[in-house]
Amino acid sequence: MSNASPGSLESVVIVGASSTLARAMAACFAARDHALVLAGRDTAELEVIAQDLRVRHARPCHVVHFDALDYGSHPGFVAQCAAALGAPPDGAVVCFGVLPAQEDAQEDFTVASRCLDTNYTGAMSVLERFAAVFEARGSGFLAAVSSVAGDRGRKSNYHYGAAKAALNVFLGGLQNRLHARGVSVTTIKPGFLDTKMTWGLDMPARLVTDPERAADMAVRAILKRRGVVYVPAYWRLIMGVICHIPGAVFKRLSL
Repeated sequence: MSNASPGSLESVVIVGASSTLARAMAACFAARDHALVLAGRDTAELEVIAQDLRVRHARPCHVVHFDALDYGSHPGFVAQCAAALGAPPDGAVVCFGVLPAQEDAQEDFTVASRCLDTNYTGAMSVLERFAAVFEARGSGFLAAVSSVAGDRGRKSNYHYGAAKAALNVFLGGLQNRLHARGVSVTTIKPGFLDTKMTWGLDMPARLVTDPERAADMAVRAILKRRGVVYVPAYWRLIMGVICHIPGAVFKRLSL
């Protein structure tokens, strides 16, 4: 998987690294001897996170600016990551996203557009840039945080779910394209997580997972080169049931 020289660390870029889940995933990678690049818009906040990881794990941790909606900057961003690490990274994980209120997305096209542009278009754009590098090299791993919301359209969040569904299909196609080149692609589908993005939402307490546990499961799946991982695993069963509810019944449910 790695093109690293003997004795060097494998490296990973965390894109959207200021989110709660991304921070926990960065710590998991650092604990597994990976050098890191933390990328996002707020580089001051990322530098604080990076310094904490350097102290706790004694691993190189770099900070690079990234804007998901500035698509033209994405090729240069990949080059910046390689420059910071001294070589192209071994992997990249996309963690950024937005979760608008469904009512706001219905009433305001700019909200709906930002949801799609961030959750799908921005992710697709930067993943393609990394994919080109890894495909040419013949090694690497890619992953992105999607959501169980993308498995079936529900009236409570169908704008968000549609963006994640598009991301799921893209990742599946990317996986099929890159498999023969030795590059793995992992789709991470969390259920309810206790994070800032979901704060205030009405979620069943029994189904809420803390981000540290979710991060550990996600990173394990990425390094095992799994194609799709539900976080936690019981969401595969839950969504399997939801996806098989007949339409005539499903449209009457408050989901």
